[in-house]
Amino acid sequence: MDDPAEEVSIDEFKKLEIRVGVVVEVSRVPRTEKLYKVLVDFGPQGKRQTVTGLVGHYNAEELMNKRVAFLLNLKPARFAGEKSEGMLLDREVPNGARVS
Repeated sequence: MDDPAEEVSIDEFKKLEIRVGVVVEVSRVPRTEKLYKVLVDFGPQGKRQTVTGLVGHYNAEELMNKRVAFLLNLKPARFAGEKSEGMLLDREVPNGARVS
């Protein structure tokens, strides 16, 4: 079992912008085994692209039009040359699993 993470205050938690959006595009990231490039529509907040390791958990068709939770204000990063503008927080995991 993982050790518990450091506790955070409610003010620190409020800094996280977690929103629900709809997946509108999914494609495999070339030359990778586990990565999808996903475009998520957040309505008035616009669309964001992310790179996620969900190959093997979902096929592309299962992700399309799926409503997902997304961490919007994570610092952007690049994976396999693709820009990732947040973190998709959706896949089936066992009880107690750490979301990362």
